[in-house]
Amino acid sequence: MILATCAQAQEWPAYGGDPGNTKYSAIKQINHANVTQLKVAWTYHTGDISDGSKYPVRSTFEGTPLVVDGVMYVTTPFSRVIALDPETGKQLWAFDPKIEMDTPRNLFISRGAAYWSDGAKKRIMLGTLDGRLFSIDVQTGRPDAAFGAGGAVDLRAGVAEQYREREYGMTSPPAVYKNVIICGSLTADGTPQGPLGDVRGFDARTGKLLWTFHVVPRPGEFGHETWEGESWKDRAAANAWSILTVDTERGIVFLPLTSPGTDFYGGDRKGMGLFGDSLVALDALTGKRLWHFQTVHHNLWDYDIPAPPNLVTVTRKGKPVAAVAQVTKTGFTFLFDRVSGKPLFDIVEKPVPASEVPGEQAWPTQPVPVKPPPYARQKMRADELTDVTPESRAYCAKLMEGAVLGEIYTPIGLKPTVLFPDTNGGANWGGASWDPETHTLYVNSMDVAMLLHMVNRPEGAQIPYRVMGSGSTNSRFWDPKLNPCQKPPWAFLTAIDLDKGEFRWRSVLGVVDELIAEGIPPTGAPNLGGSIVTAGGLVFIGATNDSRFRAFDKDTGKELWVTKLPASGHATPMTFVGRMSGKQYIVIAAGGGNKYNKVYSDSLVAFSLP
Repeated sequence: MILATCAQAQEWPAYGGDPGNTKYSAIKQINHANVTQLKVAWTYHTGDISDGSKYPVRSTFEGTPLVVDGVMYVTTPFSRVIALDPETGKQLWAFDPKIEMDTPRNLFISRGAAYWSDGAKKRIMLGTLDGRLFSIDVQTGRPDAAFGAGGAVDLRAGVAEQYREREYGMTSPPAVYKNVIICGSLTADGTPQGPLGDVRGFDARTGKLLWTFHVVPRPGEFGHETWEGESWKDRAAANAWSILTVDTERGIVFLPLTSPGTDFYGGDRKGMGLFGDSLVALDALTGKRLWHFQTVHHNLWDYDIPAPPNLVTVTRKGKPVAAVAQVTKTGFTFLFDRVSGKPLFDIVEKPVPASEVPGEQAWPTQPVPVKPPPYARQKMRADELTDVTPESRAYCAKLMEGAVLGEIYTPIGLKPTVLFPDTNGGANWGGASWDPETHTLYVNSMDVAMLLHMVNRPEGAQIPYRVMGSGSTNSRFWDPKLNPCQKPPWAFLTAIDLDKGEFRWRSVLGVVDELIAEGIPPTGAPNLGGSIVTAGGLVFIGATNDSRFRAFDKDTGKELWVTKLPASGHATPMTFVGRMSGKQYIVIAAGGGNKYNKVYSDSLVAFSLP
């Protein structure tokens, strides 16, 4: 057991480094003194890339590789999984589930796979964009015929058979606890009725369904009373599209759930709407609910929980407390006792504005943690209009004419409303990383707004109102060069002391090269992706749309190293020590694309010391 633990400490056996999604590594070969010497060790090209010209949708390479027993496993935007020699980037095998490439979707995307072993069998568990769960033999790269039907389970069965393929799938890795594989899903959320977002546990050996947790409670179940009338029936979404977190010691799986459909109108789903937008703790073996906390009541802003929960240990009254931290799109950080669900910082119900949309009943209060302070901008004043260039200011001023500038949780009305943060946060699926040495949580965020209003739908439509962008070309509140319409900074990396609930430091994250060339100081840049923290005293992060990969001093926030990637690294990096060389490697997917970039790549890039 000691040998296994030591080996795991040198590898990266789960998406977040461990089942608790700490994204922490005890490896310290790369440190303050030598990080500037990092060089590219190898680059692997997956070949899976789409700019929207050949296929109906674009790709984004968000995969975080695993390294287990000296082999790297990485997933591609097309749901393929590839085994590599982690020290050379040489391909060992590849498995292609052959998803339908011509099906319209949001994006081609996969954030990773999971590893399971009972000591004899060793498997990669892969969820695909078209809603299948594969068990792949790590030795052969072929599906395990004993699992499901020919090596795969149809995840659409029981939740999505009557809906289009594009409306249900998996983009994040499943969670693993003992011999249970726990699956969330990506579902359509732009419609009231659609695929169910239920979270399910499957037998790791056979693929048999073991349990189902109804994210929208049915009659007789806890929380059903939070839905008015029959609004719960066939309700779309409230799913767990992000990464699940497991406390392997206590047998608890934590679910970060999204909002019920539709995102911006709730007149047909009056009530709090459990378990939408809730952090839910389940018994990982049975699926039984242990506790929950709803972070947004009756969500009207697409402020779902996008990030994996982080298992942390904090100090209270001189004693360690096992806790779970949840960062959000809103910029709030919630901290709970892992077992009881008790908040470790007070949470108050703050009164918020009512909705002016006919038929809508916005919830009168929203939960706001007293600590830590929000790491993202939550409102904008008229005098905060951008001044980076005269052209940008003039364009944004025109957009803002007549717009409603309210506090966070101001419902989108019939007039253009500035939504701050926008639907990407704040924080997003990159989430946070945790340093157990200093009890510090590191979270990257962006300050980008949207300009939205509600419009009538034709008579006979499922719902009477829908949201619409108020800008000339899109719904985001930015200029034609994709620079936000408020004064910078536009993005931060923030270090939060979770013992005290205070910021340790904040650093501007990212640059806009065109503005730097004009002599404007770093503004920060839109970002999607996450960070890792190491015992070498470093925080590594890509994420920004400036195609940079950076290392920060974890104690001060000083940027110590930066390099240019083939495209933006919209992914979470990982690290390991090579068995043959004994060298530490840092690896990140650099695929570009996504919502903030038009440069595409299929590059997986590894760095090491010379």
